[in-house]
Parts: sequence; C-alpha cells; structure tokens
Amino acid sequence: FLDRDGVINKEKNYVCKIDDFEFIDGIFSFCEHFQRKGYLIFVITNQAGIARGLYRTDDYLILTEWMISQFELKNIHLSKVYFCPHHPDITGHCDCRKPNPGMILQAAEEFDLNLKESILVGDYENDLKAGENAGIVKNYFFRDRDDFERIIRSEKK
Repeated sequence: FLDRDGVINKEKNYVCKIDDFEFIDGIFSFCEHFQRKGYLIFVITNQAGIARGLYRTDDYLILTEWMISQFELKNIHLSKVYFCPHHPDITGHCDCRKPNPGMILQAAEEFDLNLKESILVGDYENDLKAGENAGIVKNYFFRDRDDFERIIRSEKK
C-alpha cells in the first residue's frame, strides 16, 4: 500500500493536474522490486481538495488514469487506486479518510489480502495509523528516495 502525495509524487499543494505531477525518483524501481516478489500494489490517498472544491472528482480521475499509464509504461501494474474525497470539517466523518482503515479494508476484501503480510509506505503519521488500524504490521515512514532502499533492505531480512 502506497500513499500518493509524498511517496509516489512530490508533495505540492493539492496536486490535481498532470503538469504539476512529479514522480519521486526511485518509485518505479521500488514498485518493480515488490511486484517481482509477488506483491500487489495499491495506492491509498486522501484527496480533501475535492471536498474543499479545489478540483473536481473528474480532474482527480484524469490525473489518476495518467499516473496509472505511466506505471504501465514501466511494466508496473497498480492493482487499484483508492481515494477518499472527504474532509471531516466539510463532509463529516467517513471510514475511508486516513487514519481510518476503510480504503485498506476495502482492498483486503476485494482482493482477498492477508494484511498481516502486507506493507504500507506513507509520509504522514495518518498513513501509518491507517495501516496499523487495518492490522498491517509493516508500516514504513517515507521521507526521501533513500527510504526506498532502506525499506527494500528491511524486507530482505
């Protein structure tokens, strides 16, 4: 499970356009490594910009399709991208907004996943909390591209 903004692409304020989307160096080789090991790759992302009216769901979906296509060009298959369009101050409570585990639990049900054998990579405490709340044991904090190698080394042990 990968968070999007800050793990897949550089964190910028409410990325919703292809021109603003910049992949983090190393993300493709990182995903390729785990895909070769047999992992399914999922993206779980809070997209409060939708609730805030900063962009439309259609804008998000266009960007997501483009992002998926860029992974496919590298022969990396994203099994599914889950997103939460809510914000608690605007739309109220939901089960999908991280740190709630809704997106992860939905993936587990749809793909019959063993979450105890899953890995989550996020750049915020809420990402890691969502993994913990879903029962994922291996939750990795991501700061920069060097962390990709650190995570790979940790998983080889």
